[in-house]
Amino acid sequence: MSNSELAVLGQDDAVVCCSPLVREPLGEEAAVDLARMFKALSDPVRLRLLSLIASHEGGEACVCDLTGPFDVSQPTISHHLKVLREAGLVGSERRGTWVYYWVLPAALAKLSALLETPAAGVTGRKNP
Repeated sequence: MSNSELAVLGQDDAVVCCSPLVREPLGEEAAVDLARMFKALSDPVRLRLLSLIASHEGGEACVCDLTGPFDVSQPTISHHLKVLREAGLVGSERRGTWVYYWVLPAALAKLSALLETPAAGVTGRKNP
């Protein structure tokens, strides 16, 4: 697997959790959970952090590897990582003095399953 590919594990679990919007209405609890994830991803720094972590060699990145590409302070990066972690998008583990982060594939599967649409589009018309 190359650095630009992200294996999505547990996708079957995500489909059970969240049916696509085009098949049935979203329940209140699922909407709250998914809104937290989308809100976390709505910040450009957090979206880039998620991408950096996912594309990092081995699928996990040390916080020390994540501060360089940004024009913000280390505490700001830590805050953004905390938001991603609390939203359930990344996992983390302290190893000595550093914290390592990885993307949680089930969370990405939930988001993608929710947005999945039939090939012909929602209304049955072909997409332009």
